[in-house]
Amino acid sequence: MTKFLISFDDGAMSFSKEETPAVGEAAHQVMRAAQEAGVWVFGGGLESQRASVVSTDGMVTDGSYPETKAVIGGFAIVEVSSRDEALKWATEFAVACRCAQEVREIIFDPLI
Repeated sequence: MTKFLISFDDGAMSFSKEETPAVGEAAHQVMRAAQEAGVWVFGGGLESQRASVVSTDGMVTDGSYPETKAVIGGFAIVEVSSRDEALKWATEFAVACRCAQEVREIIFDPLI
């Protein structure tokens, strides 16, 4: 089994404030389905706030990396048997959240 990160850019969701509860419920339905299928590892939304970058010397800088054009607005980690299966879950989240999802394989680390 392989873990995949499914994520979307902050600000990518495009819907009215009145639609927020319905979109949240739709996203939670996909999450619950992933839990029931036994593929859900972890996930959540991220506060829309400035990030802090900690350099190798311990210096803290407010804001994302300078070259970053977008930041993650939310994510899910699923553990599935194939990339195709991860893409199917990403499709479910894309429909529920009303925005495109990025899918990336998490590198296996035998110590984790």
